[in-house]
Amino acid sequence: MMYGYPGYGYGCGGGYAGGFALIVVLFILLIIVGAAFVC
Repeated sequence: MMYGYPGYGYGCGGGYAGGFALIVVLFILLIIVGAAFVC
C-alpha cells in the first residue's frame, strides 16, 4: 500500500492516505485564504 505520495504515508493507508490528507490540508488553507480576501 505504498502507492500515491511516498513519504506522506502513515498508518495502514500507505502513501495514498497521506497524499489525500495533504490535499485536504491544502484545500482548507485555500478556503481560509479565500475567506480572508472576501472579508
